[in-house]
Amino acid sequence: MTAEPSSTAETCCSDDYDPNSLPADEARRRILETVAPVTGREHLPIRTALGRVLAEPVTARIDVPGHDNSAMDGYALNSRELAGGGTVTLQVVGTSWAGKPYAGNIGPGQCVRIFTGAVMPPEADTVVIQEQVRRDGEAVHFDAAGQRPGQNVRRAGEDIRAGQRVLAPGRRLTPADLGLLASVGVGEVTVHRRPRVAFFSTGDELRGVGEPLAPGQIYDSNRYTLYGMLTRLGVDLLDMGVVPDRPEAIRAAFAEAAEAADVVMTSGGVSVGEADYVKETLDALGEVRFWKVAIKPGRPLAFGRVGGAWFFGLPGNPVSVMVTFYLFAQPALRRMMGETPTEPLHIRVPCTTALKKRPGRMEFQRGVLERDPQGRWSVRKTGPQGSGILSSMSEANCLIVLPLESAGVEPGAEVEVIPFCELT
Repeated sequence: MTAEPSSTAETCCSDDYDPNSLPADEARRRILETVAPVTGREHLPIRTALGRVLAEPVTARIDVPGHDNSAMDGYALNSRELAGGGTVTLQVVGTSWAGKPYAGNIGPGQCVRIFTGAVMPPEADTVVIQEQVRRDGEAVHFDAAGQRPGQNVRRAGEDIRAGQRVLAPGRRLTPADLGLLASVGVGEVTVHRRPRVAFFSTGDELRGVGEPLAPGQIYDSNRYTLYGMLTRLGVDLLDMGVVPDRPEAIRAAFAEAAEAADVVMTSGGVSVGEADYVKETLDALGEVRFWKVAIKPGRPLAFGRVGGAWFFGLPGNPVSVMVTFYLFAQPALRRMMGETPTEPLHIRVPCTTALKKRPGRMEFQRGVLERDPQGRWSVRKTGPQGSGILSSMSEANCLIVLPLESAGVEPGAEVEVIPFCELT
Protein backbone atom coordinates (compact mmCIF):
# COMPACT_ATOMS: atom_id res chain seq x y z
CA MET A 1 0.00 0.00 0.00
CA THR A 2 2.41 2.66 -1.18
CA ALA A 3 1.73 6.36 -0.86
CA GLU A 4 0.01 7.83 -3.87
CA PRO A 5 2.08 10.41 -5.79
CA SER A 6 1.40 14.12 -5.73
CA SER A 7 2.51 14.94 -9.25
CA THR A 8 -0.34 16.15 -11.46
CA ALA A 9 0.97 13.91 -14.22
CA GLU A 10 0.31 10.84 -12.09
CA THR A 11 -2.90 9.16 -11.03
CA CYS A 12 -3.99 10.44 -7.65
CA CYS A 13 -7.18 9.92 -5.63
CA SER A 14 -7.39 13.66 -4.91
CA ASP A 15 -7.60 14.69 -8.58
CA ASP A 16 -11.12 15.51 -9.80
CA TYR A 17 -10.75 15.36 -13.55
CA ASP A 18 -8.65 13.21 -15.83
CA PRO A 19 -9.70 12.83 -19.47
CA ASN A 20 -7.87 9.48 -19.62
CA SER A 21 -9.98 7.91 -16.87
CA LEU A 22 -12.76 5.51 -17.86
CA PRO A 23 -16.30 6.27 -16.66
CA ALA A 24 -17.32 3.81 -13.95
CA ASP A 25 -20.12 2.22 -16.01
CA GLU A 26 -17.81 1.72 -18.97
CA ALA A 27 -15.11 0.12 -16.81
CA ARG A 28 -17.63 -2.26 -15.26
CA ARG A 29 -19.07 -3.13 -18.68
CA ARG A 30 -15.65 -3.93 -20.10
CA ILE A 31 -14.79 -6.16 -17.16
CA LEU A 32 -18.07 -8.11 -17.26
CA GLU A 33 -17.87 -8.57 -21.03
CA THR A 34 -14.33 -9.92 -20.68
CA VAL A 35 -14.53 -12.47 -17.87
CA ALA A 36 -16.47 -15.72 -18.09
CA PRO A 37 -17.49 -18.48 -15.67
CA VAL A 38 -14.63 -20.74 -14.64
CA THR A 39 -14.64 -24.28 -15.95
CA GLY A 40 -15.35 -27.18 -13.66
CA ARG A 41 -18.43 -28.34 -11.75
CA GLU A 42 -19.18 -30.09 -8.50
CA HIS A 43 -22.06 -32.28 -7.34
CA LEU A 44 -22.99 -31.39 -3.78
CA PRO A 45 -25.57 -32.47 -1.21
CA ILE A 46 -27.94 -29.57 -0.65
CA ARG A 47 -26.77 -29.19 2.97
CA THR A 48 -23.34 -28.11 1.69
CA ALA A 49 -24.56 -26.08 -1.30
CA LEU A 50 -25.62 -22.88 0.49
CA GLY A 51 -24.16 -19.87 -1.32
CA ARG A 52 -22.99 -21.91 -4.30
CA VAL A 53 -24.09 -21.11 -7.85
CA LEU A 54 -26.20 -23.57 -9.80
CA ALA A 55 -24.65 -24.88 -13.01
CA GLU A 56 -27.71 -26.84 -14.17
CA PRO A 57 -31.46 -26.28 -13.92
CA VAL A 58 -33.42 -28.06 -11.21
CA THR A 59 -36.75 -29.70 -12.12
CA ALA A 60 -39.40 -30.77 -9.62
CA ARG A 61 -39.98 -34.49 -9.33
CA ILE A 62 -43.31 -34.19 -7.52
CA ASP A 63 -46.22 -31.82 -7.03
CA VAL A 64 -45.99 -29.40 -4.09
CA PRO A 65 -48.25 -29.75 -2.19
CA GLY A 66 -48.56 -33.41 -3.08
CA HIS A 67 -52.26 -33.48 -2.14
CA ASP A 68 -55.14 -31.16 -1.34
CA ASN A 69 -54.67 -30.17 2.30
CA SER A 70 -56.03 -27.83 4.91
CA ALA A 71 -54.44 -24.42 5.38
CA MET A 72 -56.01 -24.03 8.85
CA ASP A 73 -57.19 -26.00 11.84
CA GLY A 74 -60.96 -26.46 11.52
CA TYR A 75 -63.60 -28.67 9.94
CA ALA A 76 -63.54 -30.09 6.39
CA LEU A 77 -66.85 -30.31 4.56
CA ASN A 78 -68.45 -30.26 1.14
CA SER A 79 -69.36 -26.75 0.03
CA ARG A 80 -72.90 -27.84 -0.77
CA GLU A 81 -73.55 -27.57 2.96
CA LEU A 82 -73.29 -23.77 2.63
CA ALA A 83 -76.01 -23.47 0.00
CA GLY A 84 -78.94 -23.06 2.38
CA GLY A 85 -77.43 -20.15 4.30
CA GLY A 86 -78.23 -19.43 7.95
CA THR A 87 -76.92 -21.68 10.73
CA VAL A 88 -75.36 -24.94 9.54
CA THR A 89 -75.26 -28.00 11.80
CA LEU A 90 -73.05 -30.94 10.85
CA GLN A 91 -72.08 -34.26 12.43
CA VAL A 92 -68.35 -34.83 13.05
CA VAL A 93 -67.56 -38.33 11.71
CA GLY A 94 -63.77 -38.42 12.18
CA THR A 95 -60.44 -36.59 12.23
CA SER A 96 -57.78 -35.96 9.59
CA TRP A 97 -54.33 -35.39 11.10
CA ALA A 98 -51.20 -34.19 9.32
CA GLY A 99 -49.56 -37.44 8.22
CA LYS A 100 -52.60 -39.54 9.18
CA PRO A 101 -55.52 -38.86 6.80
CA TYR A 102 -59.16 -39.66 7.54
CA ALA A 103 -59.88 -42.93 5.72
CA GLY A 104 -63.68 -42.81 5.54
CA ASN A 105 -66.27 -40.98 3.47
CA ILE A 106 -68.22 -37.79 4.15
CA GLY A 107 -71.92 -37.87 3.45
CA PRO A 108 -74.54 -35.11 3.46
CA GLY A 109 -74.74 -33.34 6.80
CA GLN A 110 -71.29 -34.57 7.84
CA CYS A 111 -67.81 -33.08 8.32
CA VAL A 112 -64.36 -34.08 9.55
CA ARG A 113 -62.18 -32.42 12.17
CA ILE A 114 -58.99 -31.42 10.30
CA PHE A 115 -55.62 -29.95 11.22
CA THR A 116 -53.26 -27.73 9.25
CA GLY A 117 -51.46 -29.71 6.55
CA ALA A 118 -53.74 -32.71 6.81
CA VAL A 119 -55.10 -34.36 3.65
CA MET A 120 -58.58 -33.27 2.64
CA PRO A 121 -61.09 -36.17 2.50
CA PRO A 122 -62.12 -36.93 -1.11
CA GLU A 123 -65.63 -35.47 -0.75
CA ALA A 124 -64.47 -32.31 1.11
CA ASP A 125 -63.50 -29.09 -0.66
CA THR A 126 -63.87 -26.41 2.05
CA VAL A 127 -62.58 -25.79 5.58
CA VAL A 128 -64.35 -23.68 8.20
CA ILE A 129 -61.81 -22.54 10.78
CA GLN A 130 -62.29 -23.72 14.34
CA GLU A 131 -62.68 -20.18 15.72
CA GLN A 132 -65.94 -19.79 13.73
CA VAL A 133 -67.47 -23.07 14.90
CA ARG A 134 -69.35 -23.98 18.08
CA ARG A 135 -68.92 -27.63 18.97
CA ASP A 136 -71.56 -29.55 20.88
CA GLY A 137 -70.45 -33.14 21.43
CA GLU A 138 -70.24 -34.77 18.00
CA ALA A 139 -72.03 -31.88 16.29
CA VAL A 140 -70.76 -28.46 15.13
CA HIS A 141 -72.71 -25.31 14.39
CA PHE A 142 -71.62 -22.27 12.37
CA ASP A 143 -73.09 -19.40 10.35
CA ALA A 144 -72.90 -19.91 6.58
CA ALA A 145 -72.70 -16.15 6.07
CA GLY A 146 -69.14 -15.14 5.23
CA GLN A 147 -68.11 -18.67 4.28
CA ARG A 148 -67.25 -19.47 0.68
CA PRO A 149 -66.64 -22.68 -1.26
CA GLY A 150 -62.99 -23.76 -1.46
CA GLN A 151 -61.77 -21.57 1.40
CA ASN A 152 -58.75 -22.48 3.55
CA VAL A 153 -57.66 -25.30 1.21
CA ARG A 154 -54.25 -25.66 -0.45
CA ARG A 155 -54.61 -27.51 -3.74
CA ALA A 156 -52.21 -30.19 -4.92
CA GLY A 157 -49.52 -28.64 -7.11
CA GLU A 158 -50.61 -25.05 -6.46
CA ASP A 159 -47.02 -24.15 -5.50
CA ILE A 160 -45.05 -26.40 -7.88
CA ARG A 161 -46.03 -28.96 -10.50
CA ALA A 162 -44.04 -32.10 -11.22
CA GLY A 163 -41.75 -31.42 -14.19
CA GLN A 164 -41.67 -27.68 -13.54
CA ARG A 165 -38.29 -25.89 -13.49
CA VAL A 166 -37.92 -24.55 -9.98
CA LEU A 167 -34.39 -23.06 -10.07
CA ALA A 168 -32.40 -21.82 -13.05
CA PRO A 169 -28.64 -21.98 -13.69
CA GLY A 170 -26.77 -18.93 -12.43
CA ARG A 171 -28.69 -18.72 -9.16
CA ARG A 172 -26.77 -18.40 -5.90
CA LEU A 173 -28.51 -20.75 -3.50
CA THR A 174 -30.24 -19.19 -0.49
CA PRO A 175 -31.63 -20.87 2.65
CA ALA A 176 -35.12 -20.71 1.08
CA ASP A 177 -33.74 -22.46 -2.02
CA LEU A 178 -32.42 -25.35 0.09
CA GLY A 179 -35.88 -25.83 1.56
CA LEU A 180 -37.43 -25.60 -1.90
CA LEU A 181 -35.07 -28.27 -3.21
CA ALA A 182 -35.91 -30.55 -0.31
CA SER A 183 -39.64 -29.99 -0.85
CA VAL A 184 -39.42 -31.41 -4.38
CA GLY A 185 -37.24 -34.33 -3.33
CA VAL A 186 -33.90 -33.05 -4.71
CA GLY A 187 -31.01 -33.91 -2.41
CA GLU A 188 -28.03 -33.08 -4.64
CA VAL A 189 -27.28 -30.25 -7.08
CA THR A 190 -24.64 -29.42 -9.68
CA VAL A 191 -22.79 -26.17 -8.99
CA HIS A 192 -19.95 -24.21 -10.56
CA ARG A 193 -16.48 -24.59 -9.17
CA ARG A 194 -15.39 -21.72 -6.95
CA PRO A 195 -12.84 -19.38 -8.56
CA ARG A 196 -9.40 -19.39 -6.91
CA VAL A 197 -8.21 -15.91 -5.92
CA ALA A 198 -4.61 -15.19 -4.92
CA PHE A 199 -4.11 -11.85 -3.20
CA PHE A 200 -1.27 -9.89 -1.68
CA SER A 201 -0.30 -6.37 -0.66
CA THR A 202 2.76 -4.48 -1.84
CA GLY A 203 4.77 -1.94 0.12
CA ASP A 204 7.92 -1.76 2.23
CA GLU A 205 6.00 0.16 4.88
CA LEU A 206 3.58 -2.70 5.61
CA ARG A 207 3.81 -5.03 8.59
CA GLY A 208 1.63 -7.90 9.74
CA VAL A 209 -0.54 -7.67 12.83
CA GLY A 210 1.58 -8.52 15.89
CA GLU A 211 4.85 -7.29 14.45
CA PRO A 212 6.51 -4.21 15.96
CA LEU A 213 6.27 -1.01 13.95
CA ALA A 214 9.34 1.03 13.08
CA PRO A 215 8.99 4.74 12.24
CA GLY A 216 6.98 5.16 9.02
CA GLN A 217 5.58 1.63 9.09
CA ILE A 218 1.88 0.68 9.29
CA TYR A 219 -0.13 -2.47 9.76
CA ASP A 220 -1.46 -4.08 6.60
CA SER A 221 -5.24 -3.74 7.03
CA ASN A 222 -6.08 -4.30 3.37
CA ARG A 223 -5.37 -8.03 3.36
CA TYR A 224 -7.76 -8.53 6.25
CA THR A 225 -10.43 -6.47 4.52
CA LEU A 226 -9.93 -8.42 1.30
CA TYR A 227 -9.97 -11.70 3.21
CA GLY A 228 -13.33 -10.77 4.72
CA MET A 229 -14.91 -9.64 1.44
CA LEU A 230 -13.61 -12.63 -0.53
CA THR A 231 -14.59 -15.12 2.17
CA ARG A 232 -18.13 -13.76 2.38
CA LEU A 233 -18.38 -13.90 -1.41
CA GLY A 234 -17.47 -17.59 -1.32
CA VAL A 235 -14.29 -17.99 -3.40
CA ASP A 236 -11.24 -20.15 -2.67
CA LEU A 237 -8.42 -18.03 -1.25
CA LEU A 238 -4.65 -17.95 -1.39
CA ASP A 239 -3.28 -15.23 0.92
CA MET A 240 0.29 -14.52 -0.20
CA GLY A 241 1.03 -11.90 2.45
CA VAL A 242 3.00 -8.70 1.92
CA VAL A 243 5.39 -8.42 -1.03
CA PRO A 244 8.20 -5.84 -0.70
CA ASP A 245 8.65 -3.09 -3.27
CA ARG A 246 11.39 -4.85 -5.22
CA PRO A 247 10.98 -5.75 -8.89
CA GLU A 248 12.23 -9.32 -8.48
CA ALA A 249 9.95 -9.99 -5.49
CA ILE A 250 6.88 -8.59 -7.23
CA ARG A 251 7.63 -10.51 -10.42
CA ALA A 252 8.02 -13.77 -8.48
CA ALA A 253 4.78 -13.15 -6.57
CA PHE A 254 2.85 -12.51 -9.75
CA ALA A 255 4.25 -15.61 -11.43
CA GLU A 256 3.37 -17.81 -8.44
CA ALA A 257 -0.11 -16.31 -8.07
CA ALA A 258 -0.95 -16.63 -11.77
CA GLU A 259 0.14 -20.26 -11.75
CA ALA A 260 -2.07 -21.13 -8.76
CA ALA A 261 -5.20 -19.02 -9.25
CA ASP A 262 -7.91 -17.85 -11.64
CA VAL A 263 -7.64 -14.27 -10.36
CA VAL A 264 -4.71 -12.30 -8.96
CA MET A 265 -5.68 -9.38 -6.74
CA THR A 266 -3.31 -6.84 -5.23
CA SER A 267 -3.67 -3.74 -3.11
CA GLY A 268 -1.20 -0.90 -3.57
CA GLY A 269 1.44 -0.36 -6.18
CA VAL A 270 -0.82 0.75 -9.04
CA SER A 271 -0.46 4.52 -8.81
CA VAL A 272 2.61 4.80 -11.09
CA GLY A 273 4.94 6.12 -8.41
CA GLU A 274 8.71 5.70 -8.51
CA ALA A 275 8.58 2.58 -6.30
CA ASP A 276 5.49 1.05 -7.90
CA TYR A 277 6.67 -1.90 -9.95
CA VAL A 278 3.32 -3.59 -10.58
CA LYS A 279 2.76 -1.95 -13.97
CA GLU A 280 6.17 -2.86 -15.34
CA THR A 281 5.69 -6.41 -14.08
CA LEU A 282 2.31 -6.63 -15.78
CA ASP A 283 3.83 -5.31 -18.99
CA ALA A 284 6.35 -8.15 -18.85
CA LEU A 285 4.10 -11.01 -17.72
CA GLY A 286 0.69 -10.05 -19.08
CA GLU A 287 -1.40 -7.15 -20.28
CA VAL A 288 -3.25 -4.20 -18.81
CA ARG A 289 -6.73 -3.37 -20.14
CA PHE A 290 -7.06 -0.08 -18.23
CA TRP A 291 -5.45 1.73 -15.27
CA LYS A 292 -7.72 4.56 -14.26
CA VAL A 293 -11.44 4.95 -13.52
CA ALA A 294 -13.21 8.27 -13.04
CA ILE A 295 -14.34 7.64 -9.46
CA LYS A 296 -13.41 8.84 -6.01
CA PRO A 297 -12.14 7.09 -4.00
CA GLY A 298 -10.37 4.51 -6.12
CA ARG A 299 -9.19 6.06 -9.37
CA PRO A 300 -5.98 4.03 -9.71
CA LEU A 301 -7.75 0.74 -10.44
CA ALA A 302 -5.98 -1.65 -12.80
CA PHE A 303 -7.58 -4.49 -14.72
CA GLY A 304 -5.81 -6.91 -17.01
CA ARG A 305 -4.32 -10.35 -17.28
CA VAL A 306 -1.20 -12.03 -15.95
CA GLY A 307 -0.40 -15.44 -17.34
CA GLY A 308 -3.65 -17.39 -17.39
CA ALA A 309 -5.25 -15.36 -14.60
CA TRP A 310 -7.27 -12.16 -14.53
CA PHE A 311 -5.71 -9.30 -12.59
CA PHE A 312 -7.27 -6.66 -10.37
CA GLY A 313 -4.88 -4.04 -9.06
CA LEU A 314 -6.78 -2.27 -6.30
CA PRO A 315 -5.57 1.04 -4.87
CA GLY A 316 -3.60 1.15 -1.63
CA ASN A 317 -5.86 3.34 0.49
CA PRO A 318 -8.19 1.23 2.66
CA VAL A 319 -11.51 2.81 1.61
CA SER A 320 -10.47 2.74 -2.04
CA VAL A 321 -9.82 -0.98 -1.73
CA MET A 322 -13.34 -1.65 -0.50
CA VAL A 323 -15.12 0.64 -2.95
CA THR A 324 -13.30 -0.71 -6.02
CA PHE A 325 -13.75 -4.29 -4.84
CA TYR A 326 -17.51 -3.93 -4.42
CA LEU A 327 -18.05 -1.96 -7.63
CA PHE A 328 -15.71 -3.78 -10.03
CA ALA A 329 -13.97 -6.89 -8.68
CA GLN A 330 -16.95 -8.47 -6.94
CA PRO A 331 -19.32 -8.34 -9.97
CA ALA A 332 -16.56 -9.95 -12.06
CA LEU A 333 -15.99 -12.69 -9.49
CA ARG A 334 -19.71 -13.36 -9.33
CA ARG A 335 -19.75 -13.79 -13.08
CA MET A 336 -16.77 -16.14 -12.84
CA MET A 337 -18.71 -18.12 -10.24
CA GLY A 338 -21.44 -18.58 -12.86
CA GLU A 339 -23.88 -16.20 -11.18
CA THR A 340 -26.28 -14.20 -13.33
CA PRO A 341 -25.23 -10.53 -12.92
CA THR A 342 -27.71 -8.20 -11.24
CA GLU A 343 -27.56 -4.51 -10.42
CA PRO A 344 -27.59 -3.60 -6.72
CA LEU A 345 -30.60 -1.70 -5.50
CA HIS A 346 -30.26 2.10 -5.67
CA ILE A 347 -32.71 4.23 -3.68
CA ARG A 348 -33.22 7.97 -3.37
CA VAL A 349 -33.56 9.56 0.06
CA PRO A 350 -33.00 13.03 1.56
CA CYS A 351 -29.50 13.73 2.85
CA THR A 352 -29.41 15.48 6.22
CA THR A 353 -25.79 16.63 5.96
CA ALA A 354 -23.92 18.76 3.45
CA LEU A 355 -21.67 16.83 1.05
CA LYS A 356 -18.64 18.47 -0.53
CA LYS A 357 -17.67 17.54 -4.08
CA ARG A 358 -16.23 19.07 -7.21
CA PRO A 359 -17.39 18.07 -10.71
CA GLY A 360 -15.11 15.74 -12.64
CA ARG A 361 -15.77 12.20 -11.52
CA MET A 362 -18.31 10.01 -9.80
CA GLU A 363 -17.92 9.96 -6.05
CA PHE A 364 -18.92 7.38 -3.44
CA GLN A 365 -19.21 8.80 0.05
CA ARG A 366 -19.91 6.70 3.11
CA GLY A 367 -23.27 7.18 4.77
CA VAL A 368 -25.67 5.95 7.43
CA LEU A 369 -29.15 5.16 6.15
CA GLU A 370 -31.64 5.54 9.01
CA ARG A 371 -35.25 6.28 9.90
CA ASP A 372 -36.52 9.16 11.99
CA PRO A 373 -39.21 8.75 14.72
CA GLN A 374 -41.91 9.19 12.06
CA GLY A 375 -40.48 6.30 10.03
CA ARG A 376 -39.06 8.44 7.20
CA TRP A 377 -35.79 7.34 5.65
CA SER A 378 -32.81 9.67 5.29
CA VAL A 379 -29.05 9.42 4.99
CA ARG A 380 -26.16 11.26 6.59
CA LYS A 381 -22.45 11.04 5.92
CA THR A 382 -20.28 9.23 8.47
CA GLY A 383 -17.84 12.13 8.90
CA PRO A 384 -14.51 12.78 7.16
CA GLN A 385 -14.49 11.09 3.76
CA GLY A 386 -10.79 10.62 3.09
CA SER A 387 -9.83 7.42 1.28
CA GLY A 388 -7.57 6.43 4.17
CA ILE A 389 -10.27 6.69 6.86
CA LEU A 390 -11.32 3.06 7.19
CA SER A 391 -13.53 3.86 10.18
CA SER A 392 -15.85 5.65 7.74
CA MET A 393 -16.62 2.27 6.14
CA SER A 394 -16.96 0.49 9.47
CA GLU A 395 -19.52 3.05 10.67
CA ALA A 396 -21.43 3.22 7.37
CA ASN A 397 -24.25 1.03 6.10
CA CYS A 398 -24.45 2.47 2.58
CA LEU A 399 -22.60 4.30 -0.17
CA ILE A 400 -23.88 7.73 -1.22
CA VAL A 401 -23.53 8.01 -5.01
CA LEU A 402 -22.72 11.48 -6.35
CA PRO A 403 -22.70 11.68 -10.16
CA LEU A 404 -19.77 12.99 -12.16
CA GLU A 405 -21.35 16.40 -12.77
CA SER A 406 -22.41 16.97 -9.14
CA ALA A 407 -20.94 20.01 -7.39
CA GLY A 408 -21.96 18.96 -3.88
CA VAL A 409 -25.16 18.49 -1.92
CA GLU A 410 -26.98 20.82 0.46
CA PRO A 411 -28.82 19.42 3.51
CA GLY A 412 -32.31 18.26 2.58
CA ALA A 413 -31.51 17.46 -1.06
CA GLU A 414 -32.23 13.94 -2.35
CA VAL A 415 -29.29 11.65 -3.11
CA GLU A 416 -28.89 8.14 -4.46
CA VAL A 417 -27.63 5.47 -2.06
CA ILE A 418 -26.60 1.81 -2.34
CA PRO A 419 -27.25 -0.08 0.91
CA PHE A 420 -24.35 -2.32 1.91
CA CYS A 421 -26.76 -5.26 2.16
CA GLU A 422 -27.10 -4.99 -1.64
CA LEU A 423 -23.32 -5.22 -2.06
CA THR A 424 -22.54 -7.90 0.50
